[in-house]
Amino acid sequence: MSGHSKWSTIKHKKAKNDAQRGKIFTRLAKEIIVAARQGGGDPELNFRLKAAVQKAKEANLPNDNIMRAIQRGTGELGGESYEEIVYEGYGPGGAAVMIQAMTDNRNRTAGEMRYLFSKHGGNLGETGCVAWMFGEKGSLIVECAGNDQWHEDDLMLLALEAGAEDFEAAGEVFEITSAPGDLQAVKEALEAAGVKIALAEVTMVPQTTVELEGKEAEQIMRLMELLEEHDDVQNVYTNFEI
Repeated sequence: MSGHSKWSTIKHKKAKNDAQRGKIFTRLAKEIIVAARQGGGDPELNFRLKAAVQKAKEANLPNDNIMRAIQRGTGELGGESYEEIVYEGYGPGGAAVMIQAMTDNRNRTAGEMRYLFSKHGGNLGETGCVAWMFGEKGSLIVECAGNDQWHEDDLMLLALEAGAEDFEAAGEVFEITSAPGDLQAVKEALEAAGVKIALAEVTMVPQTTVELEGKEAEQIMRLMELLEEHDDVQNVYTNFEI
């Protein structure tokens, strides 16, 4: 199984649990704040903000929270000032790891990232050391449960006709990949046909992979989980195969 696919599935399951604890709300609010700061507070004129608000609404983030996040981003309300940082490194067995973070203290976050890597068989690298291994793609996750009326082949054909590039069965879910610009069109076509979408996002997909097994596979999964749980981490991408 692809580590990317496995981790996407795990992230989806964790997101549902995190929503109950509020952690996902914090991450969504950070994304809205940064998007509004960079491109203004009007979602119709700021595509990144529009996508962030839509994702927040799908996760049931209250409208008041969304508005406050936008106002913090535009400077109408005070609060922490976040900056985006990408950390890159190598996990056990040479697996590439790329982390998108938002932090109000880059020195603290960098030290904590370095500690997590070194403790779990990896090392934090220089900017650009693994980014070349990943390409930006649209990613949709469709849970098998709740879409029982769809045969895998019919769902695949529908996705491909809507503009998807790839379709993969990954355990309890189907992963659909598209070009970033086609993500919304594929999502709307599936929803119009009655397919329930569990997650739709622009993600980073590995172009090369590393095979891991045994202890190294266990170490990389533990590292991924700890990185994902870190308060400053928005997204984690990796390229291992189990």
